Amino acid sequence: MGTVEIRPAPHIRGERTVEKIMLNVVYSLVPVCLFYIYQYGISAFASILVVTGACLLTERWFVKTGTQSGNLADYSATITGMLLALTLPPGFPLWMGAVAGFVAIALGKGLFGGLGFNVFNPALVGRAFVQAAFPTAIATYTPSFLPGRFLEFIPSSLAWPLMMPADAATWLKAKQLDALAGATPLAKWKFEGILAEAGDLLTSLAGHMAVGPSPLLILACGAYLAFRRYLDWRIPTAILGGAGAVAWLLYLFGPGHYPNPFFMLFSGGLILGAVYMATDMATSPVTPRGMWIYGGLIGLLTVVIRYYSGLPEGVMYAILIGNAATPLIERITQPAPFGKGVFGGARKGASYPLHPGYISREEAGAVTPKKRILKNKPKADERRTPNS
Repeated sequence: MGTVEIRPAPHIRGERTVEKIMLNVVYSLVPVCLFYIYQYGISAFASILVVTGACLLTERWFVKTGTQSGNLADYSATITGMLLALTLPPGFPLWMGAVAGFVAIALGKGLFGGLGFNVFNPALVGRAFVQAAFPTAIATYTPSFLPGRFLEFIPSSLAWPLMMPADAATWLKAKQLDALAGATPLAKWKFEGILAEAGDLLTSLAGHMAVGPSPLLILACGAYLAFRRYLDWRIPTAILGGAGAVAWLLYLFGPGHYPNPFFMLFSGGLILGAVYMATDMATSPVTPRGMWIYGGLIGLLTVVIRYYSGLPEGVMYAILIGNAATPLIERITQPAPFGKGVFGGARKGASYPLHPGYISREEAGAVTPKKRILKNKPKADERRTPNS
């Protein structure tokens, strides 16, 4: 006789696994990382390697010690490292990048028990930590497409641990470039009142601008994931729609004070955050209505932080706040059971009698539960058997 193997439900498993989903996300991020390296040269390449390596080593240590579940083969730590590196300046000191990778996995993931248990997006946890720990270095950007970027490092990348990084302004001056060229489009608008051209924002191909990967490229890679159903299109749509609507309203009432909605959508890290970070399955709602509320909240907070805080960028904090609100959003957007209202109470007119002889509680009046509430009860001699 053959061996009978007993397994718990579900007995029929789909082809989609965590490893397969994560691997496809890695595939979609490769073109984005390659474009980032094309923009900033070997400094960006080294940053991606160091940050991703720190994430993988930290993940391996946590798994080996039994602190968290999972393994390196699920590619979640790889995705965290790649996304985290894309949020850091290309000239960010490499040792600081390693610290960011360690914190992203240790505090953002390992502290909660591993993959699927984390409350906040791990990459943004690492980014928020270095934002607070190294504010000067995190705000120091260099222009893209500099000559010789594949032959020499940005000097600040090779700073020794706990030592002052090289002054970016002096280095730019030596290359006969204005220090303002190293400012991001958001920083130029917020502190100098200068708006970047629409084409420069969409493609990120303009030289002497401190910009991230092309929003068009990110949207194309995100469309691949949405087409394969590895991310839900509702979240990025709600984020961009919410941010665009709020920016349009403010621009409508103060066109001389606020930038146009197009600039708000395609400058900074909004597209990257909307497509890759806010859609993290462990930290975003699973209900359709919850996704719309979650995305709209992130879009609203992004614009508010950009306009009314001392920081030019607000995507990171907006997504982290959205992550914190996810349990509440899921609680209030759960589908109502049949016959129940949205908040769990009995819905008026939703009762369906199981027998034409039953009457409602209102019709029954003071009838006690022990008494029958059947009306038109047939007499004993009128009862019929099923076969009669």
